[in-house]
Amino acid sequence: MKYRLSNSDFVNKLIGTNPFRQYLKKFFACSSNSNLVNGNELGYSHFMAPKRINPCSRIASNGLLCGFEQFSLCSLFSTKPMSRSYRRRVSKRLKANSKPVLDEAQFQRAVSQLLPRFTAEELGNVMAQQDEPFVCLELFNWASQQPRFKHDASTYHIAIKKLGVAKMYEEMDDVVNQVLAISHMGTEALFNTIIYFFTEARKLTRAVNIFKHMKTSRNLDCRPSIRTYNILFAAFLSRGRNSYINHVYMDTIRGLFRQMVNDGIEPDIFSLNSMVKGYVLSLHVNDALRIFHQMGVVYNCMPNSFTYDYLIHGLCAQGRTNNARELCDEMKNKGFIPSGKSYNSLVNALALSGDVEEAVKYLWEMIEQQRSADFITYRTVLDEVCRRGRVEEAMKLLKQFQEKDLVDGYTYRKLLYVLEDDFGHSSDHSRFS
Repeated sequence: MKYRLSNSDFVNKLIGTNPFRQYLKKFFACSSNSNLVNGNELGYSHFMAPKRINPCSRIASNGLLCGFEQFSLCSLFSTKPMSRSYRRRVSKRLKANSKPVLDEAQFQRAVSQLLPRFTAEELGNVMAQQDEPFVCLELFNWASQQPRFKHDASTYHIAIKKLGVAKMYEEMDDVVNQVLAISHMGTEALFNTIIYFFTEARKLTRAVNIFKHMKTSRNLDCRPSIRTYNILFAAFLSRGRNSYINHVYMDTIRGLFRQMVNDGIEPDIFSLNSMVKGYVLSLHVNDALRIFHQMGVVYNCMPNSFTYDYLIHGLCAQGRTNNARELCDEMKNKGFIPSGKSYNSLVNALALSGDVEEAVKYLWEMIEQQRSADFITYRTVLDEVCRRGRVEEAMKLLKQFQEKDLVDGYTYRKLLYVLEDDFGHSSDHSRFS
């Protein structure tokens, strides 16, 4: 149901009780000399006038103002700054309402480059040269209306890629529906592009439906490849925000992987690393280790540095420091250098498990390998050293961090204050400040 704001009743309801209106009168009486809107004084009567809210403003289906009107109304009646989520919603509405305007001159120049009886290849070349996606879409639609012309997979592919890069997902969806309406249309590369941009738009259901369409297509050129599965693996792995969500999506990833192997597609290093990473994120580290041991034997694909990094991080998260150290040593023997995340995880896990000497050793090792330790790692090591009554040693270690420019002045002071608050070693503050 739509409402027309042709009078001040809506404003009066928003303002509320009489005491508040009296407060507004006093406020505007005091500030009318300093507040101007387009050269006119902003008084109470101007505030209450119906022109403060445009009667022709766009009204949503729920009766609320849209866009800037709602934004301005909130700013008038709220004493608190608007939240980030509200500003994001308003920005999204404004962006959705602002339709792109066609550059007619650029469109006519593109049309003039085509011969009277142009082919799909010639149209694709002209579309690929357009920097403006809306011009490319208009050119695509214009060609669809020309007699004796039919789009092929290349023109669909170019249009979908242009719209997907510009995040014009609604327009891209219309073009995708045209592709699906033609039974023999499409290639594996085209459908992979469609799946990729649907995953970028967070439309996983739509992406899975395209995948099913590829599976059931009679055109063998449209069947899923290793690239198709890897796009879906990456999409599902990026959805998780905690171990429970990762556990839910890991069931889907496991099913996709099993389906891929049953279809005779040999996994590559990205697919296997996706399985390892998925199991680690969902806290199934033993399953990740099983995939790790099968890589060279079953799948004829040797692990790389990412494989080891995922496993080391997962083992450290479960406190299995001995297994993590063994993998770290094996990794270094194969010529790989652990990432900063692996080193930080290992140093923290060793320190928290009580093996402070090993933690300090790996900390210096990661510094020699030019991997950056974060604030939590420095604090964990220093805290665990102090907990064992070796406060002097911790302060000397902190001083070494500063002398080697491993921590800046702000981080040094912050670590120093933390140690003083936790262990009351205030005498070292004056000594090292």
